[in-house]
Amino acid sequence: MHRVGSASNGNNSTRSRKEKRITYVLNDSDDTKHCAGINCLALLTSAASDGSDYLFTGSRDGRLKRWALAVDRATCSATFESHVDWVNDAVVVGDSTLVSCSSDTTLKTWNALSFGTCTRTLRQHSDYVTCLAAAGKNSNIVASGGLGGEVFIWDIEAALTPVSKCNDATVDESSNGINGSGNVLPLTSLRPINSSNNMSMHTTQTQGYIPIAAKGHKDSVYALAMNESGTILVSGGTEKVVRVWDARSGSKTLKLRGHTDNIRALLLDSSGRYCLSGSSDSMIRLWDIGQQRCVHSYAVHTDSVWALASTPTFSHVYSGGRDFSLYLTDLQTRESSLLCTGEHPILQLALHDDSIWIASTDSSVHRWPAEGYDPQKIFQRGNSFLAGNLSFSRARVSIEGSTPVPVYKEPILTILGTPAIVQHEVLNNKRHVLTKDASGSVKLWEITKGVVIEDYGKVLFEEKKEELFEMVSIPAWFTVDTRLGSLSVHLDTPQCFSAEMYSADLNVVGKPEDDKINLARETLKGLLAHWLRKRKQRMGSPAPANGELLSGKDISSRSLAHSRIEVDGSSENDAMVYPPFEFSVTSPPSIITEGTHGGPWRKKITDLNGTKDEKDFPWWCLDCVLNNRLPPRENTKCSFYLQPCEGSSVQILTQGKLSAPRILRVHKVCFYIT
Repeated sequence: MHRVGSASNGNNSTRSRKEKRITYVLNDSDDTKHCAGINCLALLTSAASDGSDYLFTGSRDGRLKRWALAVDRATCSATFESHVDWVNDAVVVGDSTLVSCSSDTTLKTWNALSFGTCTRTLRQHSDYVTCLAAAGKNSNIVASGGLGGEVFIWDIEAALTPVSKCNDATVDESSNGINGSGNVLPLTSLRPINSSNNMSMHTTQTQGYIPIAAKGHKDSVYALAMNESGTILVSGGTEKVVRVWDARSGSKTLKLRGHTDNIRALLLDSSGRYCLSGSSDSMIRLWDIGQQRCVHSYAVHTDSVWALASTPTFSHVYSGGRDFSLYLTDLQTRESSLLCTGEHPILQLALHDDSIWIASTDSSVHRWPAEGYDPQKIFQRGNSFLAGNLSFSRARVSIEGSTPVPVYKEPILTILGTPAIVQHEVLNNKRHVLTKDASGSVKLWEITKGVVIEDYGKVLFEEKKEELFEMVSIPAWFTVDTRLGSLSVHLDTPQCFSAEMYSADLNVVGKPEDDKINLARETLKGLLAHWLRKRKQRMGSPAPANGELLSGKDISSRSLAHSRIEVDGSSENDAMVYPPFEFSVTSPPSIITEGTHGGPWRKKITDLNGTKDEKDFPWWCLDCVLNNRLPPRENTKCSFYLQPCEGSSVQILTQGKLSAPRILRVHKVCFYIT
C-alpha cells in the first residue's frame, strides 16, 4: 500500500511551507477496465436493486466499477472515481448505498445505482483504511478498521444526515470528492471508549453525528466481520488474536488466541456465535464465541489465507490466499476439495448463487463454478481429502507430491482488466515515458498529451530504452509513479516550471520559432481546458487579457502574500491549447489534487463542470492558468555536455535552469576553476 502526500518545495528556500501538488493519472484507451489488482468485491442482487444483479469491484487503481451481470457476460455500467489511492474494501448497505474505504485514509459513500455519485467522504482514520464489515439485517451499521489500529462503528444513515457547518468537520458532503463553496459540511466527531468502557467526548467537536470507536488494538487491523443484527463485531490483524466487541457500544468482550501469524480474513455466522478466521500461518480456525475457544482447525492451504466466504448455513467455507488456490471445506466432516488454481494470489471472494467471484492481484475478475446451493456435489466428484489440524501437514503433503487435482480447469466468466504498468523510464526529452506492463508489452507515452504514441509489443525494455536515447538535456519538471497501475504524473511548484522548449522544437504553428514555451504551464492549460471553458460560460465573461486577475479575492491575497510572483510575458495568456498539449477526450486523464479546504480529490478532466469553487485547486495552479503568472525563478544554473565534431572542434550543449537547450560549436575551450 502507498500513502499519498504533498511534496515539499525541495531547495526553494524562499518558501518554507509545503505547497499542494497536482497530479494527473493517464487512463488507458478502454476506460471500462481496471488497470491494477482487485482488492474487493460486493454484490447487489436483484431483490435489493432495480431487477438486475450487480457486482462492484474496488481496485488498486483507486476506482470502483459497477458491472451489470447476465448469464454469459458482465457489462461495466458505472465508474466510481473519487478515492486518491487504493480502494481496499467495499460493502453494500441499505437499498442502494455503497461504502468504500481506501489507503487515502477515508471512507466514501456512493449512490450505488447512480453513474458514480459520491454522497459523503468520512474522515476519521489516521492511516490506511484496510477493511469494512456490514450488518445484514441492521443495514445501516458499518465498521471500519485500518493500519492505525483504529476500529470505528458507523451508523451510515445518521452519517449521511446533513447538519450545521463547522470548521472541524470530518465528514464532507461531496460529489466525486470536490467540495463546492455552498456545500454544507456535516460535523463528525469521535466517541472514544477507554479501557474501562467509559465514554468521553472530544472537546473540539460538540455537535453532529459521532461514530463509535472500539479501542483496544495496539497494531494494524486487517480483517473485520459482523453478525446480521449488527450486535457483535470481530476484528483481527497483526496481533494474531481475534478480538470480539459489542458493536452497539464499542466495548471489548474477549480475545480468541491460537493463530501464530497475522489474521487476514474473518467471517461470522448470522447469529454471531461461530467465527471463522484465516491467517498468514496458513490455517483456518473455527471458533465458538460462546465457549470462547477454537473448536476446529483446518490445514488446507500451503501459504497465507487471505479470503473466506461461507454458504448461507455456515456449513461450508470457500477459502483462497497466497497459494493461488481456492478450496472448499466441510466444517463438520473436515472434507476438503481443491476447486481451482490461478496465476495470482487471491484477495477476496464473493459467493453468487451457484458460483463464486474471485478477486486477485491481477486486474481481471473471474467467476468459477462453486455449487453454492449444494456443495456436497463437489465432494461427490472425488479428489477430496481430509483437512489436517496442523499447519505443516498440508506443506508436507505437497512436498510428497500428492497435491490434489483441481475440480475445475476454466472459469465460466472473466471480466478482463488492463495489465498494470510495472516498469517505467522518463526519457531525456522529458515529454516521453517508456513503460512495460505486467503482460510484457512496452509502450511509449507522451505525457503532455496523455496518450500512447507507440506500442512496441513484447520487446526487451532495456534495449528499447537505449534505442530511444537522445543527447538532449531538459530539466526534470515532473515526477512519475505507477502505484495505481497506470502513469501518475506529479507537478510540484516551483520545480515543475523549470523546463522550457522553443516553439520550433514542439512544432507549434503560428508562433515565432525562438519563442520559448513553458512545458508545465501549457500542460496545466491543457488539463484544465474543459474546466476553463465551463467556468467562462458560467461567469459569462470573455477571455481575459494578459495578466488580468480572474480568480477572486482568495487567489489575489495569496499571490500578494508571495510578492516574488512574477508575470511571464513570453507568451499570450489566452485560452488556446497548443497541439502538443491537447489531452484526449475519449480517454481523459484524471486529476488528483487538494485545495485550501476539504481533502484530496480525484476527478476526470472532462467531468470538471466549472461550478466548483477555486479553493478546490492549489492556488499556484490557478495563478498560472488564470493569471499567466509563474513562481519566481530560482538561481540560474548552467550545465553543459561536450560532443566531438568534425576536425578538432567540439559542440557544447548548454542548458540553463529556465532556458531551452542551445548548441554551440567552438574550436577552443578554456576552463577557469575558482
